Amino acid sequence: MLYLAIDQHAKQITVCVRNEEGDTVLRRQVSTRPEKIQAFFQQLAEMESEFMAILEVCGFNDWLIETLRKWSCREIVLIHPEKPGKRKTDRRDAHKLADLLWLNRERLAEGQTVHGLRRVYMVSQKEREDRQLTSLRKTLGQRRTRTLNKIHRIINRHNLIWNYPTKTFQTQAGRHWLEKIHLAQIDRLEMNLLLEEWKTCDEQIVQVDEKITERARQVEPGKTLSATQILMTAPGVSHYSGLTLASRIGPIERFPSPRSLANYFGLTPGCHNSGDSPDRLGSITKQGSKIARFILGQLVLHFLKQDPKMRKWYRNIKLRRGSKIARVAVMRRITTVFWHMLTHEEAYSIG
Repeated sequence: MLYLAIDQHAKQITVCVRNEEGDTVLRRQVSTRPEKIQAFFQQLAEMESEFMAILEVCGFNDWLIETLRKWSCREIVLIHPEKPGKRKTDRRDAHKLADLLWLNRERLAEGQTVHGLRRVYMVSQKEREDRQLTSLRKTLGQRRTRTLNKIHRIINRHNLIWNYPTKTFQTQAGRHWLEKIHLAQIDRLEMNLLLEEWKTCDEQIVQVDEKITERARQVEPGKTLSATQILMTAPGVSHYSGLTLASRIGPIERFPSPRSLANYFGLTPGCHNSGDSPDRLGSITKQGSKIARFILGQLVLHFLKQDPKMRKWYRNIKLRRGSKIARVAVMRRITTVFWHMLTHEEAYSIG
């Protein structure tokens, strides 16, 4: 068995290979050109047929993970990167990863937890595509909002908002009025471009929403409902929000308790305790998925409108701690409810 540590960059990887005794048998830098990667793994296969690999998570791990699976890597350990030290080189990083892999090789091979090692869950192909699709939907919504804000700025610059034909802004009548209103030459040019961008964003959002609806209706073999469909029974959860949360959660079995799911979303308070000082709980950690916290924040209003028991609980906290802390408390309680729904495969019930 060989133990392969990889420090990955866009154009090269730095590798450190150790044998069963812990001795370094290979240390080199390899270009990420496909033919160079192919030659390196061919050399590795000639040295030993079985190997384990460890690497740090980054934005372009996908191709390397697929390559490791192609060459029948026994175990792929994906971890969070640590803070860089004052003396940092790629060779030092690879050597440190190799130490970490070799020292914990037995526990990692058996699938046991290694304390102090922040291992990253490797998503499936479907979960990766769902995450990419929902992130694209959020980006398109933000782009449309920025476009509408720029249109508002031109209207307010000339104090023309009082002549707008409808009470709400995003209407067909309002769009026709914006196309015909008299403006200065440069303002007219900018307005025409913004209207075209507005139209393009609407068309792209429709396409993405159709794809999200299609994927949200897919059910795994042997199950009556998917995780997305179970979450959609809760107040305010649409195809988009349900698929967003389900793809970020993944298999619910990897969260042993509701608190662990809340901690995964960054909704648990941080603490600064040392020595004889009393417990000092701070604000929430805000670690994990930002888009998941955004969706949960949007769901708070729907839960408070439709669930009287949740609304009463929220008001009690609001009187004691304020509205902001109460909203975060509701977000965490929603996460707890979702954990039970997915664990027991039950629909949401009011109260």
